[in-house]
Amino acid sequence: MNAQEILEKVDHTQLKAFATWEDIVKLCDEAVQYHTASVCVPPAYIKRIHDTYGDKINICTVVGFPLGYSVTEAKACEVEQALADGCNEIDMVVNISDVKNGLFDKVEEEIRTLKKICGDHILKVIIETCYLTEEEKIVMCKAVTNAGADFIKTSTGFGTGGATKEDVELFKKYIGPNVKIKAAGGISDLKDLEMFVELGCDRIGTSRAVGLLKGELTEGY
Repeated sequence: MNAQEILEKVDHTQLKAFATWEDIVKLCDEAVQYHTASVCVPPAYIKRIHDTYGDKINICTVVGFPLGYSVTEAKACEVEQALADGCNEIDMVVNISDVKNGLFDKVEEEIRTLKKICGDHILKVIIETCYLTEEEKIVMCKAVTNAGADFIKTSTGFGTGGATKEDVELFKKYIGPNVKIKAAGGISDLKDLEMFVELGCDRIGTSRAVGLLKGELTEGY
């Protein structure tokens, strides 16, 4: 797989609390130039990005991020506003406390509620694997599948750990056929990028892919 094929699977990400508009412009310009799958940005920047770049860029944002313990009603409002501002893809964080309390039906219903609001827009579900047991990860694979979400995602990148080969392999075993995988968190070198793509991830969440791969691209592409 060549560099461009990898970049087309990358959600080019800038989610730092102190991200400036200059940081966001740099991210978006790189996304346009190098044809990444999307930019993944804070909700507060969606409208300005959409007004500046229009259809040249695919905007992804985060909901209930990064801790996940917002109530469903608040997450629903976040999704509605993000879509109204011009976002196309939503990466939501599950209520990790509910998962740890064994309230799996409640978690599944929240995912289903947000997917209903998203409609044809893509919903990715962050289960934050670093905090979960293997049994909880398996239950979340089933919840994401049953709720009709488009992706299961490993991590926020703000937890105690990020994407691992073992978690992606577990996802592949337990998700339904209509659910794709996004690996994120701690993906810092070319070896990681190649590994997760080869494992079958349809999206990679990272801020580093363009810097790692742009030297391998043909001039102007």
